[in-house]
Amino acid sequence: MSNSDPKTRPRPGPWPPAPEGSAMPPSSWAKRTGFRPKFSGETNAGDSGQIALPQRPREPDAQPDLEAGRARPATVMNGVPEGEKTQPPADKDQSVKKRRDSDGVPKSSGHGANGQAQAPSLPADPQPQSRRPVRSEEIVDVLPQSADDDGFVGRHSHMKYELRDTPGLVPIGLYGFQHYLSMLGSLILIPLVIVPAMGGTYEDTANVVSTVLFVSGLTTLLHTSFGSRLPLIQGPSFIYLAPALAIINSPEFQGLNGNNFKHIMKELQGAIIIGSTFQTILGYSGLMSIILRLINPVVVAPTIAAVGLSFYSYGFPLVGTCLEIGAVQILLVVIFSLYLRKISIFGHRVFLIYAVPLGLAITWAAAFLLTEAGAYSYKGCDTHVPASNIISEHCRKHVSRMKHCRIDTSHALKSSPWFRFPYPLQWGTPVFTWKMAFIMCVASIIASVDSVGSYHASSLLVASRPPTPGVLSRGIGLEGLSSVLAGLWGTGIGSTTLTENVHTIAVTKMGSRRVVELGACILLALSLVGKVGGFIASIPEVMVAALLCFMWAMLAALGLSNLRYSEAGSSRNIIIVGLSLFFSLSVPAYFQQYGISPNSNLSVPSYFQPYIVASHGPFRSSYGGVNYVLNTLFSLHMVVAFLVAVILDNTVPGSRQERGVYVWSDPEVARREPAVSKDYELPFRISRVFRWVKWVGL
Repeated sequence: MSNSDPKTRPRPGPWPPAPEGSAMPPSSWAKRTGFRPKFSGETNAGDSGQIALPQRPREPDAQPDLEAGRARPATVMNGVPEGEKTQPPADKDQSVKKRRDSDGVPKSSGHGANGQAQAPSLPADPQPQSRRPVRSEEIVDVLPQSADDDGFVGRHSHMKYELRDTPGLVPIGLYGFQHYLSMLGSLILIPLVIVPAMGGTYEDTANVVSTVLFVSGLTTLLHTSFGSRLPLIQGPSFIYLAPALAIINSPEFQGLNGNNFKHIMKELQGAIIIGSTFQTILGYSGLMSIILRLINPVVVAPTIAAVGLSFYSYGFPLVGTCLEIGAVQILLVVIFSLYLRKISIFGHRVFLIYAVPLGLAITWAAAFLLTEAGAYSYKGCDTHVPASNIISEHCRKHVSRMKHCRIDTSHALKSSPWFRFPYPLQWGTPVFTWKMAFIMCVASIIASVDSVGSYHASSLLVASRPPTPGVLSRGIGLEGLSSVLAGLWGTGIGSTTLTENVHTIAVTKMGSRRVVELGACILLALSLVGKVGGFIASIPEVMVAALLCFMWAMLAALGLSNLRYSEAGSSRNIIIVGLSLFFSLSVPAYFQQYGISPNSNLSVPSYFQPYIVASHGPFRSSYGGVNYVLNTLFSLHMVVAFLVAVILDNTVPGSRQERGVYVWSDPEVARREPAVSKDYELPFRISRVFRWVKWVGL
């Protein structure tokens, strides 16, 4: 200690190291809750006035630096980093592994009292130090840490298998099957919505379901091999659902005669191919690296949340057509995923992982028993007779209940072949229309925004570092190619990374890409069995709507969970997210209701009426195509949320940490580190061929 009088010193010198014996253990409530004041945007604990601790020498601040994605170095005072001499010189490997907790107690774990990763202690150096400290290259997990959390915890503390791990054949098979089974709702429910909206039969629905399974397996293999190489499943995205419904309900398709399904499907194929080609160019040209500067958690959160919230008019109104079946379906999924989520059977949280398929199986069995018992049988009534031809008032009253509650109204399972190979252009040659293609181009941008959040969240769980901007661009480019394949095969919807996949990785604790690849191969095999598609197509419509209520709620919550990477308590972020969500609901409502009289009799069901605004929206210029594009885009909730969020977040002043700027690995550092290269480099030494294309590589 200095002998000078502290009152006469111009500024305090460096504090001496705190003795090991005087260290105070962290509060137990902080351990239990994982409270981290600086990360959550709250004020420091010392400012709250709740606890008064005795004064002691100040320890180095080891809060994670969200700007750099790694632990902060010790504060520099008088040119010497604080805490420089707190421990003797050690081996380089030991200095990385051994970290100091916030109370001064050495820890072998990378997590402190509040679940944070701590900065490694710096060895003593007799040479003069520069005023700018050397940045530690240790990556920290900035995800919330909690021992009892069900997901999104530090990867090294809970993941059973990480990205490049190769378990045995049995674990790969079991985990691969459960991984895709837990994603069942995301893979199969979209065809069950769009095909009936296009006027397709149950056989058409079965064929589209088989095609979706085939394309999902194929594109997942491509993505894990040549895309971002993260264990992310590619499949039909809810982001493309609203634009697809807007195209399906276009005015020019309302008066079609004949096979409406194939005609509308070819229009959708053409729009998806052009929109996906735009996304491919966006990724492989390197433009995505520039757009990345505009995309942060404050933008991603309301945009993806608006996707889930936008389908409220479809969910429960359709569940209400057979309330005893639909309500039980929702109730079972909620009980399994929330109240029984911690029940473990043979080391697996069965109810949490399989909440959707378990709820579907039990409800389907109950509906089957009620149907066989004659609960929905009414004398002289037939569900196959059109409602307009029904004369009896008794049958007219009960025909809707019979149609939605009975499970034998579909003959898809009986009529489906045992073997069917999905092939490109199976519905005919795609039709290209510029106005519909432009809508899909905008949807592909929103899908890319969603993928940015998924890449960042999954990499913090399973990889050594976040991907570089080049790897992210490469992944977006391949997602564009995947959607082109979806357009050629005719799934009716674009393909992208499934947002729910990140939650599945955290819950199953399985991050190996081998598991996802084997599951994709199983998916390809199942797609060739026509009876599988027929079985899925026979799911009653009310059960589909009930499952979608849960899936869309999950999607909204997962979108808002991106705020954990920013300062969620910041008034700036609160206002931006609030405005984005409100206007994402209010502005489309204005467009959807404009020009519609209360007594108008529309030819589409009430839950599809929000998607027919092109014929009556407020934009009414002399250019019909421009009117169609503008009226349709501003009626889509996710587009309005994205525009409001991206403008406000990039114009309102805010620090990088407050905004939660996504941090990607430095390409130069990534090339030098073998772990990062092995995580993201392309197989078969393809990376060497494309080394000159720096914007799509490490």
